[in-house]
Amino acid sequence: MTDHPSRELARFAAELTWEQIPSDVRARAEELFLDWVGSALAGSGARPVEAIAGCAEAMGPREGACETLIHRGRTSALFAAMINGASSHFAEQDDVHNGSVFHPAAVIFPPALATAQERGCSGRDLLTAAVAGYEAGIRIGEFLGRSHYRIFHTTGTAGTVAAAAATGRLLNLDAEQMLHAFGSAGTQAAGLWEFLRDAADSKQLHTGKASADGLLAAWLAEEGLTGAEHILEGPQGMAAGMSSDADPSRLVDRLGERWALAETSFKFHASCRHTHPAADALLQVLLDHDLAIDDIAKVTARVHQGAIDVLGRVTVPKTVHQAKFSMGTTLGLIALHRRADLAGFSADFNAPAVADFRDRVEMVLDAEVDGAYPVRWIGKVMVQTRDGRQLEGRVDEPKGDPGNTLSPQELEDKLRRLVAFSGAATPDEAEQLIAWVRALPEMAVVGSLLPARTVEAA
Repeated sequence: MTDHPSRELARFAAELTWEQIPSDVRARAEELFLDWVGSALAGSGARPVEAIAGCAEAMGPREGACETLIHRGRTSALFAAMINGASSHFAEQDDVHNGSVFHPAAVIFPPALATAQERGCSGRDLLTAAVAGYEAGIRIGEFLGRSHYRIFHTTGTAGTVAAAAATGRLLNLDAEQMLHAFGSAGTQAAGLWEFLRDAADSKQLHTGKASADGLLAAWLAEEGLTGAEHILEGPQGMAAGMSSDADPSRLVDRLGERWALAETSFKFHASCRHTHPAADALLQVLLDHDLAIDDIAKVTARVHQGAIDVLGRVTVPKTVHQAKFSMGTTLGLIALHRRADLAGFSADFNAPAVADFRDRVEMVLDAEVDGAYPVRWIGKVMVQTRDGRQLEGRVDEPKGDPGNTLSPQELEDKLRRLVAFSGAATPDEAEQLIAWVRALPEMAVVGSLLPARTVEAA
């Protein structure tokens, strides 16, 4: 165990090279980027995303090297990172790392893409930087622990430093500069779960700001601005203010040997990840016993404490986005449609059949499930049918986890569905996006993903 884990983690992020990354991790990074593009475009038209984008577009330059995906505009790296970061986290389809309870793509790819476009970096540079961001951010999330996640949205907090790590790698910061970038990122890190109680829009602000603030921290470090050198583990650092169970050894856990990026899961259902294990377990019961929604009298979801902490705040959802944090609503859609996708949430989150089913769902703490969390997210449900049967469902790896992952074809189909739902790209453009990402490792200079939208004359 190093006596300065922040410095060791910063050095790793600063010095990581493409050649050091195993080929399977490189391939996974490409798939994660493809998955992120779909999620970023799926935020197009969403009111909170458009509010943040409108503010950023009013304050930022109206031209520049960096692409805003949902509007196909151009601006500075800072404001592109903010807009793309906000749009990435609306559809609840972006990736998640179980052990850190952290959504890396939403805060790593937006600043990395913006910086790569601003500085004319290669596709390999972009993917290397993303790996640096994932490896740093995941370890910081694990370091901050379960107590942190009860109050703080880890994607907003650890994500700010992850964004700085990815950006700093693209800027070729040395180890000392990267440490200062960590310091400036950590002192800006924020994100509280209280917004869930009110159906407020803060979740997209968290990822937009984490993306932009991490980028800002790295660019300031390049200019010579210093930051706290022990921002993570210091006596007045992030852990001191945000955690009661922080473990500094997690910051440097097998750096260069354990590739945490490869542990990241893709999201299958369009809801909070805490609902997915139970959703998959219920789906198993429905399919095994050919049940319809009206056949079910009650569902007991046996969950970990983190699910209760996050999902327990939403009883009767007021908005589509809040419904994605409702266990009862998610399981109601599964029971009604055999899926919980974007279209289902938009059309039926408060439909009478789903609302009635929601009242028949309860969550209870399960010792086995809680003991395995957060490394493993086990799904267990008990289903009581109206004819008196007690049926159990269990999944040990929800759909999308590394051991039950989405195939390349499934990821491409997911992107097609997401852009079709939001209308952010045509079917032909979706195919172009897939081809663009597949060509990324050989791309000499990262350019635009999408053509600019032309405005028809009146």
